[in-house]
Amino acid sequence: MSDIFPKWTNRLPLKIAIGAVLIGGALTAGTTYYFTPKYTRVGYQPIQPISFSHEIHAAQLGIDCRYCHNGVEKSWYSNIPAASTCMNCHNQVAKDSPKLELVRESALNGKLISWVQVHKTPDYVYFNHSVHVNRGVSCVKCHGQVNHAEEVRHEKPLSMTFCLECHRDPAKHLRDPKDVYNLDLKISDVEQEKMGTKFVHDWKVNASQNCSACHR
Repeated sequence: MSDIFPKWTNRLPLKIAIGAVLIGGALTAGTTYYFTPKYTRVGYQPIQPISFSHEIHAAQLGIDCRYCHNGVEKSWYSNIPAASTCMNCHNQVAKDSPKLELVRESALNGKLISWVQVHKTPDYVYFNHSVHVNRGVSCVKCHGQVNHAEEVRHEKPLSMTFCLECHRDPAKHLRDPKDVYNLDLKISDVEQEKMGTKFVHDWKVNASQNCSACHR
């Protein structure tokens, strides 16, 4: 046999095994690191059937988030407004604009506009919008400065790590309920800690870190 295979082949199985472990480890590490919401979701910005500017409506005109998303304080999800809500203004403002043709049609015939959902948690995750906003978690914490967005994009990862960072130390993220929808509000770290600690105590905030809190 020694005349057929050189001596170095005796160690070949060991080298193959070590190589497989190293390559497998690298692939696993890469997948774990890069196939997370931080890399697979952040930046997602689909083309919508109608171009809607939050910058114009929320920032320039000062329309409160709750005028359009009127279920956010009482529902587990933040609703998309019906076309009739849009037409409350647009039956006078830019009422003949071709950009609003789908809105006018929807208001007339009741056919829903096919908006593309941007923010979506997995089916195995339970999340309640009303619980968070009613306890001082601002829209900006999860959605970024959406009031200045020309087109809505996925700003934050919304991963389990992202959620747990808040649940482990909610004082860093709570604000006065009257300021929840003020997305331009700037609070110093010192003031935030002082204010947040008071809210956690006064509201008896118990942000659960148990798996059952989100996986029901």
